Amino acid sequence: MKMEHIALNVPDPVQMARWYCNHLGLNIVKKSEDAPWMTFLADDSGQIMIEIYCNPSDQVPDYASMDPLVLHLAWISDHPDQDRSRLEKAGATTVSSEHLPDGSHLVMMRDPWGVALQLCKRATPMLR
Repeated sequence: MKMEHIALNVPDPVQMARWYCNHLGLNIVKKSEDAPWMTFLADDSGQIMIEIYCNPSDQVPDYASMDPLVLHLAWISDHPDQDRSRLEKAGATTVSSEHLPDGSHLVMMRDPWGVALQLCKRATPMLR
């Protein structure tokens, strides 16, 4: 089996999709113009997607109060410090920056809605 997507119930999927496209390089694959505003966003490989929507049938989690170890979206970054600075200017906030013994550099941030984002420069890439 192959994973298709991960879905997040978020407070403002329209603005969030715009931000993710403009600042994280995602592309809209499919979207609904009506509630719950389901939007499927793919990375530049077209192999990894997230779905964001706002469905009042259940609560929108308080992402900002969650420890990033509970949930985060991880991004490959060749230049984590530069990307961190660029994303901060776009409204994200930095949580931590860590250099691992193997040479990897991980930066944990939060998007403007509180969802944790991790910028990963792995010493040994994990994806093919």
